[in-house]
Amino acid sequence: MTAQDTAARLEGVGHRLTAPRRAVLEAILAAPALFTVEDICAAAPGVGRATVFRTMKLLQEIDLVCRVPLEDGSVRYQFSQGDHHHHLVCSACGSIKEFIDPELDARILEDALTAGFHLDGHSLELYGRCAACDR
Repeated sequence: MTAQDTAARLEGVGHRLTAPRRAVLEAILAAPALFTVEDICAAAPGVGRATVFRTMKLLQEIDLVCRVPLEDGSVRYQFSQGDHHHHLVCSACGSIKEFIDPELDARILEDALTAGFHLDGHSLELYGRCAACDR
């Protein structure tokens, strides 16, 4: 993902790639695969904490970054592959793999409708051991 791609995505939803947003994006690009908001705050010291949080929220809303709750209750972030997806989280090494399952999503929507519930969205994390750690 480049700054130009991000600028196009932001403009497509009515936002600009301002200097603080660019600094946050550059910090994200330089961050490890999984990062915290604190990591980004430290890597972009010229950007206010509130701006980092607002930018992260905006990047999540346009599916450039996804929030990954971990089994221990902490939260990490990663670049998103786009589209709605779920996560397989390895409890041993911490790796995270995205997966897409339209049938599962349809079943979740069906269950919500059956219960008379208007579904605005959902997230799903599955915890276990990846193939490398399960050997």
